[in-house]
Amino acid sequence: MVFMGDRATLLETGRFVQRRVHRSDSVMNAAFGVAAAENSETTEATDITEIIGTTETAETVGCAATVESTESAGSTGSAGAVEAAENPETPESLETRESPESAESEARHRRAADAGDTTSMSVLGALLLRRGDLDGAESYLRAATADGDRAAANNLGVLLHQRGYTDDAAGWWRIAAVAGSAAAAHALGRHYRERGDEPGAEYWLRQSAEQGHALGAYALADLLEHRSDVGAERWLRAAAEQGHREAAYRLARMLDRNTADDPHDAFGRPGLGPGPGAGAAGRPGAAARSAVRSDDGPMAGPATGRVGEAEQWYRQAAARGHRRAALHLGAILEQRGEPKEAGRWYLISAKAGEARAACALGFLLRDAGDEESAAVWWLRAAQDGDGNAANALGALHAARGEQQTAERWYRAAMDAGDVNGAYNLGLLCAAQDRTPQAEQWYRRAAYAGHREAANALAVLLLQAGDATGAEPWFSKAAEAGSVDAAFNLGILYAGRDEDRTALVWYERAAAAGHTEAALQVGMALLHRGEEHAAERHLRCAAGGGSAEAAFRLAGVLDSRQPPPGPPALGEPMPEKTECEEWYERAAEQGHRRAQVRVGMLAAARGDVDSAARWYREAAESGSRNGAFNLGLLLAREGSEREAALWWSRAANDGHGRAALRLALLAARRGELTEGQRWCARAVELGPAEVAERAARLREALHQELTA
Repeated sequence: MVFMGDRATLLETGRFVQRRVHRSDSVMNAAFGVAAAENSETTEATDITEIIGTTETAETVGCAATVESTESAGSTGSAGAVEAAENPETPESLETRESPESAESEARHRRAADAGDTTSMSVLGALLLRRGDLDGAESYLRAATADGDRAAANNLGVLLHQRGYTDDAAGWWRIAAVAGSAAAAHALGRHYRERGDEPGAEYWLRQSAEQGHALGAYALADLLEHRSDVGAERWLRAAAEQGHREAAYRLARMLDRNTADDPHDAFGRPGLGPGPGAGAAGRPGAAARSAVRSDDGPMAGPATGRVGEAEQWYRQAAARGHRRAALHLGAILEQRGEPKEAGRWYLISAKAGEARAACALGFLLRDAGDEESAAVWWLRAAQDGDGNAANALGALHAARGEQQTAERWYRAAMDAGDVNGAYNLGLLCAAQDRTPQAEQWYRRAAYAGHREAANALAVLLLQAGDATGAEPWFSKAAEAGSVDAAFNLGILYAGRDEDRTALVWYERAAAAGHTEAALQVGMALLHRGEEHAAERHLRCAAGGGSAEAAFRLAGVLDSRQPPPGPPALGEPMPEKTECEEWYERAAEQGHRRAQVRVGMLAAARGDVDSAARWYREAAESGSRNGAFNLGLLLAREGSEREAALWWSRAANDGHGRAALRLALLAARRGELTEGQRWCARAVELGPAEVAERAARLREALHQELTA
């Protein structure tokens, strides 16, 4: 009895099984107080196959106030301002009527400001604020504010916020916001949210968003998404359309999640590989082949529908330097079969510090045959704490026979929180016949929810004779979705003659695509006489590569058609039937009975050469029927001596007809004693018809000898 769990390999780990928690990438701008919160990522369990399946939630970091000028008070949502908000090191969020790019321009504004020009005071105050000269900026901003300049009021709020006077800053932001400043409304809304006043925050953020302020729209969307309000998508889209890269990224993630919940819009999402609580699949027995979650698959082909729209937003965010958007974009392209472009985006993301992209790039390079370069990127990702990359390195070294190095990397994966590390350690120990250690690691991974580890643990226990201890682990793994475990449960119950329960588990595994389980279901249905239902399962199993299923399917089809006769003289040889094609598929996989049957069909068509070839292959593999039929074919060709050799082999293996043929051959040669001996053997072996003929021949030979 073969247990499928034994076929697990060291590489049965999914990509991106473990998700690291990343801190927000946002940084408070020392000059402006502009903070664009990148999303923090929370760890979630994934299936072998879930990849890049994280949940992003924006956190409010500081107060994202935007420095505003008199000319830009009504419209601060430009792409430049947005980029400054996301990259606080750059000063593009300050927009003035006349950009003081030179000392001469600055001097002119200073002279005008000192002369009492309100606009120049506001512009100069914003310039000094940008430089970090808070003392110099304050006097000009206060003077401009006293003259009713709303941009100066907003910027004075920014300055006070920088100094820690948040309540005073909020007062000036309120004044500017009431006067129509979208930037101030945004800053005030963020201030209220930090204080926990969500209604107040929503009011002011909505004021900012409705005036076309990109940061206000993004902050409002973040607030609404936090409350699971469907209106979040609208404002994310508004911010993204103005060039806000984080909004574009989060809009793409939202579209992805919505698509995953829509069975009409999702694109084939197979399970991908063993993860915590997940099992082997996908790729990757190889490590998992897709870089996206099993519920997050992109639509192939042109960008159509919400899935294609998600790709467009990922592309926009990635083009503006968003490393996680580049990661997701690479995953979509890889799944769609565009590895070259996928690799380009993975590389961009990896160079920006995304460990998962480095890991994915490693898999692409490995698939392209460049293991050395793959190892470089896996090493980089593993050193950054990516457990899946550590697993890939462990598998690489294990395949090279470097067991100690492999074990070290598997332990690193486990230390990174990837339960696949423990599972792979179990596989490594099992391959070295270190059964107690293998059981220890399997048990550790199984208790952590790794379904394939539970299956492997059950296999170990069953092999040790502990069927009672194995059954609950098989059940736990099967209920968690392990196809191998469901099949193994079928084997377990079949061994107890509980065929009905065994069939339930076989059917469950077959429904998930398990080839051998489909064969077992097909055979059970054939036994019941449900031929058409059996045919469906046999086709699934045969298509999955089962030689036995191909043979039995051919038998079902063969029983529905009359045997072919030899072609008439001058007629072309008839084409092969479907049943013969299935027989041949099984025969090519070494199925001896199928080889004999293919030989018989070829002989019936008059194709003696093909018949002889298949009979010989079957005979050399130990088929007594193949040896007997080959002997018949050789005898008809006049090669009785060689025919006798094959009949002898068949008769010694228990073939009664071969023994009778040898007896007849000996009788014709006059070797009466030899003939009697083979007659006795034929009587012993049968079947009844052969035994009867052999008995008559033996009696005739006896009379001849005693005459």
